[in-house]
Amino acid sequence: MSSMPMAQDGVAAAGRGWPTRVRLAAAGAAVVLSLPPDRLPTVLHWGADPGPLDDAALAELEHAARPPLATNGVDEPAPVALLPEPWTGWTGSPGLEGHRSGRDWSPRFTPVDVVVDRRDAGGTVTVTADDAETALRLVLETELLASGLLRLRAHLTNRGSTPYAVDALRLALPVPTSADELLDLAGRWAKERVPQRRDFTVGTHLREGRHGRTGADAATLLVAGRPGFDFGHGEVWGMHVAFSGNHHVAAERTFGGERLLLGGELLLPGEIELDPGETYSSPRLYAGHGDGLDGLAARFHGHLRARPGHPRSPRPVVMNVWEAVYFDHDLDRLKELADHAADVGVERFVLDDGWFGSRRDDTAGLGDWHVSEEMWGAGRLKELVEHVKGLGMEFGLWFEPEMVNLDSELARAHPEWLLQVPGRLPVEARHQQVLDLTHPGAFDHVLTSVLAVVEDLGVDFVKWDHNRDLVDAGSTRTGRAGVHAQTLAAYALLDRVRAARPALEIESCSSGGARVDLEILERTDRVWASDCIDAHERQEIQRWTAQLLPPELVGSHVGAERAHTTGRRLDLSFRAATALFGHLGIEWDLAEAGEHERAELRAWVEYYQQVRDLLHTGTTVRRHLEGGDLWLHGAVRPDRSEALYCVTVLERHVTWPPGRVLLPGLDPARTYRVEAAGPGATSQRDPRVYPAWWQHGLRLTGATLGSVGVQVPALDPDRSALIHVEEDR
Repeated sequence: MSSMPMAQDGVAAAGRGWPTRVRLAAAGAAVVLSLPPDRLPTVLHWGADPGPLDDAALAELEHAARPPLATNGVDEPAPVALLPEPWTGWTGSPGLEGHRSGRDWSPRFTPVDVVVDRRDAGGTVTVTADDAETALRLVLETELLASGLLRLRAHLTNRGSTPYAVDALRLALPVPTSADELLDLAGRWAKERVPQRRDFTVGTHLREGRHGRTGADAATLLVAGRPGFDFGHGEVWGMHVAFSGNHHVAAERTFGGERLLLGGELLLPGEIELDPGETYSSPRLYAGHGDGLDGLAARFHGHLRARPGHPRSPRPVVMNVWEAVYFDHDLDRLKELADHAADVGVERFVLDDGWFGSRRDDTAGLGDWHVSEEMWGAGRLKELVEHVKGLGMEFGLWFEPEMVNLDSELARAHPEWLLQVPGRLPVEARHQQVLDLTHPGAFDHVLTSVLAVVEDLGVDFVKWDHNRDLVDAGSTRTGRAGVHAQTLAAYALLDRVRAARPALEIESCSSGGARVDLEILERTDRVWASDCIDAHERQEIQRWTAQLLPPELVGSHVGAERAHTTGRRLDLSFRAATALFGHLGIEWDLAEAGEHERAELRAWVEYYQQVRDLLHTGTTVRRHLEGGDLWLHGAVRPDRSEALYCVTVLERHVTWPPGRVLLPGLDPARTYRVEAAGPGATSQRDPRVYPAWWQHGLRLTGATLGSVGVQVPALDPDRSALIHVEEDR
């Protein structure tokens, strides 16, 4: 690296040639770093952009941030660095935990180079620091993206002559003392991303993921904010660990008043031992500041949508046949389903589990990625593919490449390819074990097998599943814990598949929504948010998945009238209105649906095709109303010329009907046409349910809609109503 003197927002450190302080700003957010010559960088400010600051103002800002010596601590306290170091007197969680056979356990890093790469919006500060005593080199990357998100990463290199064991490498960001409340997400299979809140008290609120995948119970995003923050107001600061293996994220508050968000990979014992010259790189951390949870979500959505590889073509209507046929694969039945799918407007037809090897149920065949002769011999699967494509639809196929049944050709031939500890296999889950992708033979087998099927059948889309946790996940070659290496190998496998088939789209599925993170989304085009497609449950699942992901990346399907996972019965209009606010699909045996149901579904598919550009480019807005029983969510075009809102009643509140609802996100100075939206909306005429304006619409200013609002229908539980708003020109 070469150092780069700075003339703006910083002064040269004596004899070093790099700035003492740097401000990076983008999209209304800013980070101000202090870059002392003898210590690791610290964050002087992270949050709303204070505007341009000259050298004198930056120096004054640093003075203003220095606390009094009131805590009976060390005589010369140092601010907590991006990588907290115990030698400074910091008694919270250290950034680096490691040792060299019990020695070199407390490094003191000193910067040797700083590179500042400033852009029109944001920029990067890269600090290289050494500790000669422990023979370690640390590189810290701090990047402010054009979206206003911070992206952090650390790289640790062993420059000694003996191995160095890394037990933890965490990075930390401070939040102000006004951030006195925490929010993160929890959940389980079929009920992912359930919000939970608590006070930001002294101590550590630690969320660990030990599943070997992101986890259905993952925090997803850990948020600290002003007490009472919600979707529309209150400053919030949030952190996401972009990693699909074991990870941790924490909120830590000390008796001295510091409040930190920390994150990194959760390393199993002995998992990272650096040989001389080797480097360990931490996962990327993404962190954002916003006014309300919607403001924070907008930064993540903006970042994802700005990626070169973000899906830009209209998100095709999907039909997945899993809940229609499960393992009962019959060519004539599937061709009939394809006919019905094409008739209602489906654009992508996906065959799920059961097409390969001896896979007649979930006990056998996993890992044998060749077309089943028993079920699909004599070219019958190709016949289905040709039938699907002849109807104008793409063809998709299910794989679970990282897993294996013991009852399979693969497991019998290569038991050494299974992750395990010496002397025993892990407990089974879903009758399966995990294939060690770090083994070259296993990796090559999966890669060549998957690509052979994709190329032979002309597959356009892969549902890439991952249905069990990694328990006792050790390598038969090294005997070491293998979650870290397995995660990186899974990334490499996806990268190789994408390189070989650039046009192939891939969905990240993991028992539903157990692998949802920004690193897997560098390699996939959408996630399956949950195996539960009950629209009542999906309202919450999708609402909180939107805290991280925009709707075009979230698969959302219309299921049967009676939900398979819950038994709840729901009207088609509610099921469709719920699925509308995502990447819409269908998972329903349409052969059992009546013609009137298929006609109504066809109308909803057509409506989705009309509004998907708005939904998949618009700014997400969400509100909780009437004690949390009345929900509003919607999408507002970035230029605020158009919006689509959905009002949903999940339960009747003590007061009912709900009354006026505010429509957020519009331009107060413009006038808008407000209309009932969705198939059959204006045919609803019952004055006991629908307000007077429902038939003919309204003409109101954005200020009126945002501060006075409009009456909405007196909906029964598990009902939705759509409202379309467009500028009146």
